[in-house]
Amino acid sequence: MDVTPLEDGFPFGIEQDSLADSMGAKIPNRSLGILAGPIGSGKSLICQRLIYGMLENGAKIVVVTTELTTRGWIEQMHSLGYDILEYINEGKLLVISRFGTIAESVPDVGFEEVLSSESMEETDLVFIDSASQLMPDEMDDKARFDLIDRLRRFTAGNRTIILGIDEEELDPATVRALKTTSEVLIDLSTNIIGGDLKRQIKVTRFLRAAGPLQATIGWRVEPGMGFIVDITAVS
Repeated sequence: MDVTPLEDGFPFGIEQDSLADSMGAKIPNRSLGILAGPIGSGKSLICQRLIYGMLENGAKIVVVTTELTTRGWIEQMHSLGYDILEYINEGKLLVISRFGTIAESVPDVGFEEVLSSESMEETDLVFIDSASQLMPDEMDDKARFDLIDRLRRFTAGNRTIILGIDEEELDPATVRALKTTSEVLIDLSTNIIGGDLKRQIKVTRFLRAAGPLQATIGWRVEPGMGFIVDITAVS
């Protein structure tokens, strides 16, 4: 039996850039994705690019931001040229911030409370940026197992979850557990070359990819133009 695109994965290609052509074309359904990188590496920007692409291709998404108000998150999307108000009005996008404003407020909330929220029941994908701020700094083996088990039960409900994490905010064993259990693992880095800031996506793991995969992808963001793949830095 044929499956629709949103049953086997979530396309994120848009006309403005070629990211999907270099990074697997679709995020697989029922998967755990990890975007890992330090402060300033572009986790939020990559999340926002993926979110916009998936919305443009028909997905229903819940976004949890631990860093911005809902208004601030929406304004940042618009600064990139990504108009998402129509999706919010249609119920295709819900933005939740622990700081509140505009959408649902979740103050002083932990990771389990986020996953148990009623808003998660009818969505295709959940993005949490930055998820590491909702997790304990240190976990023992049982807590770590319980975390992974909870994520697996969540994705088994025909949902995909993508977590942005700062590895410096978690203990190494928890970072390793999250990375090794993920279907999609993207490591982000920045370098100064010739006085210019160079951002890089490293596709460490991407199971069930529906299209070509590049090992590394250079990128930048231009105001009003959004995400731009640097073709001189793609390998």
